[in-house]
Amino acid sequence: MVPFGGWVMPLAYGDGTLAEHRACRRTAVVFDVSHLGTVRIGGPEAFERLQRTLTNDLGRIGPGRAQYTHLLDDDGSVLDDIIVWWVDETGFDVMPNASNTDRVVDALGAGAVDVTAERALLALQGPRARRLFHTVAPEAAAMGRFRVGRFTWRGVECLAAGTGYTGEDGVEVAIPAERAADLWEAVVAAGFVPAGLGARDTLRLEAALPLHGHELGPGITPLQAGLGWVVSWTKGDFRGRAALAAEREQGVARALRGLVVAGRRPPREGQAVMVEGQPAGQVTSGNFSPVLGRGIALAFLPPTVAVGDRVAVDQRGDAVPAEVVATPFVAPTPAEPI
Repeated sequence: MVPFGGWVMPLAYGDGTLAEHRACRRTAVVFDVSHLGTVRIGGPEAFERLQRTLTNDLGRIGPGRAQYTHLLDDDGSVLDDIIVWWVDETGFDVMPNASNTDRVVDALGAGAVDVTAERALLALQGPRARRLFHTVAPEAAAMGRFRVGRFTWRGVECLAAGTGYTGEDGVEVAIPAERAADLWEAVVAAGFVPAGLGARDTLRLEAALPLHGHELGPGITPLQAGLGWVVSWTKGDFRGRAALAAEREQGVARALRGLVVAGRRPPREGQAVMVEGQPAGQVTSGNFSPVLGRGIALAFLPPTVAVGDRVAVDQRGDAVPAEVVATPFVAPTPAEPI
């Protein structure tokens, strides 16, 4: 157990991070991700308030859907990356990162309520996740990708969304906190392997999914992180739009790239990346890939550095050769049918 964002979280269970990682790629795991925030906002003005606050366009979806989006600072950098669950016609659950819940409440203003303490959140991930979960909660197991809906489990109303943070198929379930242990025990009995923060991080890195504080954060814009698709330029104004539009016009000064190094030694955050022998950027996230059996990393580099280029990572004085590769590093495993 380790401190994380004001919570105490499991880093790994008995079999360790590598076993948990492989279980997610091959079968199914369950994560306790209750540290993620839930900010509830509803009423006739909720839609427009979210439109003015966040980058993506909720008009592209509708009730019963989920959407990935960003909250920007005035300079265009990412204060947080967020999933919005559009629960019903005028009700939304906004899901920020653990340490940013208060910031999101402040940004949304009056009517936004932090309900994080009222519910637990379990992430069921892996190619067999839906098949196994179907024996526990068939309605929730059938929730489509980026769909959201209510279901009842043992007399308790819950929410499920076809979302996750591993690159694999799965669902996330919000359940009243006092019933979370019951659901956890039920899914473990159904065959899910408990997994901790260690595996969650290696899985998201293989999938090249950004982590706030690493690939997103102060001074980092969606355009630099290769996430311009979460920005709607046609819906109207939103916080940080002017600064982001200026960067789009001028072109980004750096871009996020994927690296695979020669050998198993994992790159680490902050290590310099050398282009033609000169420091040109740095690693934002790096680790050993259990699937590839090699070190992998995400790094900000000059935008002229392209897939196929050869670079080097300065690993404690050793210039370790690396190749710039397309991401994700690892493709998802085909999901088993229910």
